[in-house]
Amino acid sequence: MDITLVLLTILFVLLIYGWNWLRKHFQYWDDLNIACDPPNWIAGNLKGAVTAKTFTQIWQEYYDKYKDSGPFAGFFWFTKPGIFALDPNLIKHILIKDFAKFTDRGLYCNEEDDPLTGSLNTLDGQKWRQMRNKISPTFTSSKMKTMLPLVLKEAQELVQVLEDMSLENAIVEVRELLSRFTTNVIGSCAFGIEINTVRNPDDKFRTMCRRAMSEQRFGVTFRVTLPSLAKRLHMKQTLPDVEEYFMGLITKTVECREQTKVRRNDFIDLLIDLKNNKSMKSESASDELTNLTFGQLAAQAFSFLLAGNETSSTAMSFALYELAQNQRVQQRARDEIIRVLEKHQQDFSYECLKDMVYVDQIMKETLRLYSSLSVLNRSALEDYVVPGNPKYVIKKGMPVLIPAAAIHRDERYYPQPNVFNPDNFSPEMVKERDSILYLPFGEGPRNCVGMRFGKMQVIIGLALMLKNFKFSVCDKTTIPMVYDKRSFLTCPAEGIYLRVEKV
Repeated sequence: MDITLVLLTILFVLLIYGWNWLRKHFQYWDDLNIACDPPNWIAGNLKGAVTAKTFTQIWQEYYDKYKDSGPFAGFFWFTKPGIFALDPNLIKHILIKDFAKFTDRGLYCNEEDDPLTGSLNTLDGQKWRQMRNKISPTFTSSKMKTMLPLVLKEAQELVQVLEDMSLENAIVEVRELLSRFTTNVIGSCAFGIEINTVRNPDDKFRTMCRRAMSEQRFGVTFRVTLPSLAKRLHMKQTLPDVEEYFMGLITKTVECREQTKVRRNDFIDLLIDLKNNKSMKSESASDELTNLTFGQLAAQAFSFLLAGNETSSTAMSFALYELAQNQRVQQRARDEIIRVLEKHQQDFSYECLKDMVYVDQIMKETLRLYSSLSVLNRSALEDYVVPGNPKYVIKKGMPVLIPAAAIHRDERYYPQPNVFNPDNFSPEMVKERDSILYLPFGEGPRNCVGMRFGKMQVIIGLALMLKNFKFSVCDKTTIPMVYDKRSFLTCPAEGIYLRVEKV
């Protein structure tokens, strides 16, 4: 037989086999009679993301379609079958009750080749547990009190710059300004450097921050879908010049602190303490923790930048956007701020934050409507049978998606869910609602470790701005909001323009 014919026959057989395997693979949930949209063979159930839809829109539409179909719906995370959690009781099991079976996020992490990816957010298994035990004490209330003056200083500068801008032009694009404010805060607290990107948006630190958050090396989809294989192939995520800049900056800061013994009571000081402390103990007395390596220290500082910058600035931006459309709510918040500061003799202390109850409700309601991370990721460590539903089995290694933003807009849990109403978080309303129904910071042992810092940064920024300025809509304000399809986070597609007047 002609060799060409033989090869063509083999190729044909392989193609038929491959096609049948793929068809069977993508019928996984259909074969189990579990609800699932027909997947695209490349994008899975994420078809249209980035080009036609935002990620939040995809989660919302999927949730609305299947929320009454069972404890979860099937979902293809690109080519990988996973589950889309729908039932609050199942979500509570995943995040809290049976957390030990879902500790991992299954995200890309390559400490050896790409040290800045080895952060608490991406680590899994025992490495995550040990790092969490090390880092958690750096975000206690007492530590927040020591960092408050650094945040307050940057917020006072923000107020001065906002006043200058409003005098020049009453229409201000607040999103970019607030992003520069949080960049200043992170630069000061996480990297120990004095910068002023609020006045100088072209500062190199700001430029590199933007690149770190918006650019990655080629192969993002591969790293997302096959993180373990990507690691074995020594793939890197961080851009070379971004890695060089931040590693160099952290090296210089650490060396300077250790040589001069100067302390600013910031996050980098706390990380240096963890690096040099030789008697650290975990929560388990029998489990002694090793010191932070320099690479681990750098990764945590870098993670602070990625997790705390854009999320906090967009939260404040969306809060002002809603307050500009709700003048009664804005004035009620302003009255509270003035009253609290008078009570504390104009000394903005950590105790002031606790007394600003309504401002806290505004922040929480903003994060309900505009959750920065609209879905939470977990990965099953073993086969898991959903309690009370033996038909529903989450197989080992499956991606688990928890649609936080969609839950926040479910009318069963929040009356008039698309309406901005801070009273959703009055003590009475909170008491009546299961805490698992509010997930902007996650829940359980793997919730956001920097939650206290994020809240402090947002409330200080909002309080000082509302005390000094009135915000209202203008001709350039985009109503309704249009979101950026390219971002995995919930972000406006363009700037947020508001009228700003001194009060």
